[in-house]
Amino acid sequence: MVRVGLTRDRLVRAGAELADEVGFDQVTVSALARQFDVKVASLYSHLRSSQELKTGIALLALEELADRGAAALAGRAGKDALTAFANVYRDYAREHPGRYAAAQLRLDPETAAASAGVRHAQMTRAILRGYDLTEPDQTHAVRLLGSVFHGYVSLEMQGGFSHSAPDSQESWSRILDSLDATLRNWPAL
Repeated sequence: MVRVGLTRDRLVRAGAELADEVGFDQVTVSALARQFDVKVASLYSHLRSSQELKTGIALLALEELADRGAAALAGRAGKDALTAFANVYRDYAREHPGRYAAAQLRLDPETAAASAGVRHAQMTRAILRGYDLTEPDQTHAVRLLGSVFHGYVSLEMQGGFSHSAPDSQESWSRILDSLDATLRNWPAL
């Protein structure tokens, strides 16, 4: 018998909240069952496995990030758009560390192609159109931005910049200035 009020969507959202509290790696169907005070078997009518739960959390996180990114980019171009987009990632990671980790989950090609990850790439390419980059430079720049955003955010979240001056916000601002300058002066090879 299906427990009243439990749905796949509700379980995924609860899993996302749990990920933010205890870490994405700690989220399992068993942990979710404990949270709802139900037997694990009762959740299997909604979720086949912990992997399906984690994939659901990843898809939710990608969707939330894409929605925030789209809102932040509205009416912006150039450095303003680049900064707004970068700040979406940084702020989301700070607010939702477990969900941010979930957004990095490797998805199978079919699931990835149907996910909001595609919107992320489209938004990044829209930002880069303001810098007049053509292929293959645009793809290289997409990879550069993703690497810098994720690398900085990951190091910052692990406390990597908390032991020295200047403040990490100052470094973040300078990095975004440097990315803007790099993109404006992208070398033609």
